[in-house]
Amino acid sequence: MGLTSLRAGTGRLTGPGTGHVSGRRYADIGGLTLESGRVLPGVRMAYQTWGTLNATADNAVLVLHALTGDSHVVGPAGPDQPTPGWWDGLIGPGAPLDDSRYLVVAANVLGGCRGSTGPATPAPDGRPWGSRFPRVTVRDQVAAEAALADALGIRAFAAVVGGSMGGMRAVEWAIMYPDRVRRCIAIATTPSFSGDQIAWSAPQLAAIRSDPNFRGGDYYDDAPPLAGMAIARQIAHITYRSARELNERFGRAAQEGEDPADGGRFAVQSYLDHHGDKLGRRFDPNSYLVLSESMNSHDIGRGRGGTRAALATIRAELTVAVVDSDRLFPPDEGAVLATAPAARPLVTIRSDYGHDGFLIEAEQVAAVVRGAVEPG
Repeated sequence: MGLTSLRAGTGRLTGPGTGHVSGRRYADIGGLTLESGRVLPGVRMAYQTWGTLNATADNAVLVLHALTGDSHVVGPAGPDQPTPGWWDGLIGPGAPLDDSRYLVVAANVLGGCRGSTGPATPAPDGRPWGSRFPRVTVRDQVAAEAALADALGIRAFAAVVGGSMGGMRAVEWAIMYPDRVRRCIAIATTPSFSGDQIAWSAPQLAAIRSDPNFRGGDYYDDAPPLAGMAIARQIAHITYRSARELNERFGRAAQEGEDPADGGRFAVQSYLDHHGDKLGRRFDPNSYLVLSESMNSHDIGRGRGGTRAALATIRAELTVAVVDSDRLFPPDEGAVLATAPAARPLVTIRSDYGHDGFLIEAEQVAAVVRGAVEPG
């Protein structure tokens, strides 16, 4: 597929998919040199856009997804898109990112499984990368997104917006490319993946790798390790929600028609089973591993003299928002990001839902984004 171009001066998208809202598109960005020194050849990035680039090419906004998200930020499910938008209400007429005013770009992350190069895509020999796919870091993922921006003719972004894993990349964008980001909006994220977060990640990785169907990561000609990934997702989902919500919503109630005293499930167990099974219908276990390990590597201070030294290099206006009930990325971690000299006052999102509040509390998130892109 040929690369769609966005040409400053025309104010129009050109190429396949031209229009108010595009479907998934692809950009071949060539070889990418990773932090490890290894070159990942033939990288392709999948992306979607909303709106048009203006004549001065200064209205582009980059939206970055979380662990199991993709480039489909808003809109219904469709033939090539198994789920509806994960941040509906963020983009569109009258929305915080109004596509009559901004060109909004969202890419599937490097290592993902919704069109960008990842473990399931073909290696140069034509077979899926599988176990041969290299480890990538958050900085590698940002470098791939920067190469995509180059390919699209976008020199700088009016704003880079992300939550959770997307927030990690948003902050790295502001540090790695300080002259390419005017505003950075980081929601429900952290300056570095802590020991506690790595500890929660470890059994998730082990669950997938322990599944008999994993076969060292080379399972694409047979059944995938969905039982292991379902367990991984259950573990992760506990960290996405607050203890208060789980207690108030489910408590010790039995699942309807089942008796826990006779081998049946509690309602909360059924809830976790549902989320574990649901992910297997749309996500590649190898990508889950690659992206989880990229988060494990996240540390903005690595090789930069520490966190505070890294934050001091940010020139973009930084808006940080935390969720008060977040037990995955506690508010005090986000507050560290808000100590950057370029940061505005910390914003606290009030929610009973825990980490997932950054997706659920739509009105509060909209206010954060609108206040950041339209200050004053």
